[in-house]
This record gives sequence, structure tokens and C-alpha cells, in this order.
Amino acid sequence: MKTILTYQNNQVVISPDSAFVIIGERINPTRRKKLAESMAQGDYSVVQEDARTQVEAGAQVLDVNAGIPGGDEPALLRGAAQAVMDVVQVPLCFDTANPAALEAALARRRTIRDLAPDPLTDAEVGQLLWAAQGVTHEEGRRTAPSASATFALEVYVATADGLAHYLPGEHALERVDDTDLRAALATASGDQPFVATAPLLVIICAVNGRIAGRHGPDRAIRYAAFEAGHAGQNLLLQATALDLGGVPIGSFQDAEVSRVLGLADDEAPLYLFAMGRPR
Repeated sequence: MKTILTYQNNQVVISPDSAFVIIGERINPTRRKKLAESMAQGDYSVVQEDARTQVEAGAQVLDVNAGIPGGDEPALLRGAAQAVMDVVQVPLCFDTANPAALEAALARRRTIRDLAPDPLTDAEVGQLLWAAQGVTHEEGRRTAPSASATFALEVYVATADGLAHYLPGEHALERVDDTDLRAALATASGDQPFVATAPLLVIICAVNGRIAGRHGPDRAIRYAAFEAGHAGQNLLLQATALDLGGVPIGSFQDAEVSRVLGLADDEAPLYLFAMGRPR
């Protein structure tokens, strides 16, 4: 089990095989009257002071809590998180039991087309692919729902190093082609420039026959589209959590994308994502 937290170029890995990680938990208004009062007034100077002090003392991750009785926790959490990010560059954890406060993180998701060309790390690519189709149960269950657990999706990644196929059961990439196919995929996508320059393209394909055998050919088309949508949203939200960005693309020539990827006759491309670091 490995957890990867990132902010900009700062990456922290939490796992049994990694070094001890120091998480600062001082940004918490519980029993801290001065902090609670300043946050309630929209003043985050104490939050920023706490952030600097903890990072200078060695904290690698900061825990942010904005639970003030009677306060607008989602708004307070957004304000505190932004204030912290203005003064330090470490990953953040949001400490809340309020489901509405999670909107503070969800609200950050945006379609980002201006992506830096720098390659993503193997850890980042692995986390993105796990979010889309990772195995989460010993029976093979995945991060995204699948009609009757038929698992119709196949996921590919295209980078400057070539084309690879994601193997969920092994959480590994299988090399398919050493050719940089991004320019060809950009042409197949109506010459959208960010497709050719994004450091990572994720292509979600479906083998409808896996569903058709259980639910019939008509439902297979619908259910495969649903499954691709679930996986795609997971991918985009994980990218946001990693401070990455992406563009979901549905406008492409199916036959040309299939040809470029060398897909089997029973496999069809459904969704393409250009991913990278926001400029």
C-alpha cells in the first residue's frame, strides 16, 4: 500500500517501505481561541504563521482543520488552504468529518489545456492509472463501477517514450510500441494542439463483447460508456489531488485512433485525456 501526496514539484510517499513522514497538525482551531477568532473573521495570518513554523521545523505535509462551531467550514477550509499554499509548498491534508467540506477539494477540478511538456513521474502516472482502473479488492473489484463486474475497459498511455497498456491486476504497464504517437493522436483528434504536446495521454477503450454476453449488444454500448465516464472522472479528480491538470476529449476519429493504437477488432476507443502539470 502506497500513498503519494504532491504539491507542485514536492512529492511525499507514505508506505511501509518509505522513510518516516512528518505531518504537521497545528492548524486546528480546537481549543485555540486566537486561531479560531482570526479564522472566523477571515484573517488567516495565524494560519500562515503556523504553516511556516511547522515547515521550518521539518514538517513534510500539513494537516488543515477549519472546524469552528457555527462557521462555514467549506469556506473556511478553502480560505485556510489558499493561505497555506501562498506561503509554503508542501502537500496538504484536509481534516474534516463534514462531507460538505470535501467540496473545497472537488471545486478545484478544472479543465486545463495549458500543460507543461515536462514528463510526469512514474509514481504520478501509476497513481492516475490506479484511480481510473486500479484493483481494490481481492476479487478483482476496481476503483470505477462496472456493469455486473464485466470490466469492459482497457486503458492505454501514450508518452514521448511510446505506447503502453495498463494491467490493473499487476498494477503495471505493458510496452506496446516505442513510437511517440502523440502527434498522430492529435491529428486524429482534429489537430487539438495540447494532444500533441501533453506529456501524458490516457486513452480509455472498451471491449463491448464482455458486457454483451451478459446484457446484450444494445446495453453493452450504454454500459461501456457509463464505465468509461466513471473511470474518467476518477482520473480527473486524482489529477486534481496531485496538483496536475487534464483535458477530457471525446472529439476524435474512432477508426483513426484505433489504427494508431493498433487496437483489436473488438476494442473501441471511448475517451481520451491529455494530462500534465498546469503551467
